[in-house]
Amino acid sequence: MSSTGIEKRLTELEGRYAFLDDLVNQLDGVIVGQQRRIEELQAQLKHLHQLLDRAQAGESASGDERPPHY
Repeated sequence: MSSTGIEKRLTELEGRYAFLDDLVNQLDGVIVGQQRRIEELQAQLKHLHQLLDRAQAGESASGDERPPHY
């Protein structure tokens, strides 16, 4: 292979590498954003579970009592 052929091939490989490097960086940003969103949703779900547990505990504690107007 001639010197110009090798240089052309090397230039093409460098271009592909630059494209792939940029793509990897973009995908990394997407993954970081998704991880943040997952953590937010997990925190919201935990909070909802706590609210549900409190509501159910309140029902069972006062479920057998007569309402105050009796």
